[in-house]
Amino acid sequence: MNNPEAKIVVGVDGSDSSVQALRLAARLAPALNARINAVACWDFPQIYAGYVPPDFEAFEGAARRTLAEALGKAFGPDAPVEITQAVVRGPAPAKLVEAGADAALLVVGRRGHGGFIGMHLGSVSSACVSHAACPVLVVHSDSNHRHHHLWRGSKDKGAAKL
Repeated sequence: MNNPEAKIVVGVDGSDSSVQALRLAARLAPALNARINAVACWDFPQIYAGYVPPDFEAFEGAARRTLAEALGKAFGPDAPVEITQAVVRGPAPAKLVEAGADAALLVVGRRGHGGFIGMHLGSVSSACVSHAACPVLVVHSDSNHRHHHLWRGSKDKGAAKL
């Protein structure tokens, strides 16, 4: 039986890398004797503040759907029983670091839906690595992983694949 105190927090935004993060957390959970807490964050965009009446229910509902879809993509109908779900209002970096304060591990995708293709780490994963009190695992998705340019000169081309 899993230790009720041990948990692995997984940041979920619906991206391929967050789906991979869920799968990896499920593989690691037995070794850490931990349950998985899948967390989706949402916030009302400040650009609309004062101009558009906030529809908080719509934003929260979208986050709930994103979380459910990501769990479906990760596990299909065979989701592990030990997964709890949380939809939290606030900026993802701060809320994930907060959720990971008492976690055995925080797992996030390398990049979510941000628009800066050349970045090696997204802003959320970078903030989590910098500020979390627990160990942080940053997961690449198979579909968007590119080998770093430093690996190009390697004689063993297989060494670049981690």
